[in-house]
Amino acid sequence: MTDRVPAAPSCRLYLISPERIDHPALFADELRAALSGGDVAAFQLRLKDAGDEAIIRTADTLRPICQQRDVAFILNDRPDLAVKLDCDGVHVGQDDMPYMEARRIVGPDRQVGVTCKASRHLAMEAAEAGADYVAFGAFFPSGTKAVTTPADLEILEWWSGLMEVPCVAIGGITVENCRPVVAAGADFLAVAGGVWNYKDGPEAAVRAFNEIFAASST
Repeated sequence: MTDRVPAAPSCRLYLISPERIDHPALFADELRAALSGGDVAAFQLRLKDAGDEAIIRTADTLRPICQQRDVAFILNDRPDLAVKLDCDGVHVGQDDMPYMEARRIVGPDRQVGVTCKASRHLAMEAAEAGADYVAFGAFFPSGTKAVTTPADLEILEWWSGLMEVPCVAIGGITVENCRPVVAAGADFLAVAGGVWNYKDGPEAAVRAFNEIFAASST
């Protein structure tokens, strides 16, 4: 009789930073705590309205923490800085530069993810162009970003049944509301406030998400 091999998680966590990190060294402790809570696939540094100096300082503080733990370090919006700072990839939105331009800047070996909001057409275009993942949302009201295009769970079901390119679900996702998103077929859950503002702290949040992912694989 052979031991049963545990099923691989059907979904993984994709952490998004707070929009402001005034003290990177202090936030580094929160990030370490989060990553000690369990499996995290990626961490995206998303500092809106921050200057280059602040982005560089923060990335240089946080990137080693992620990369030492095999967590992909993704920079939002700035493929030029992603290359300069040796990030693992870049994420671009529909209001940023086109995918092909971002790919040209970062080269073939770094990840490029694309926000597609609730558009099947944009997602198909991004996937066919070579995007490493597409992001759909928002699925719930978000405390970090104004929701301009609410997304329906059906888009995750459609995508996961049709395409091999991974999809990321984003927008107001928490431990309490994530189960239907996981069940719909999201490969990754992009979470910001749902981890950093969790009542028991970021480590407990990551642990709770991973327990839900594991349960969904059985």
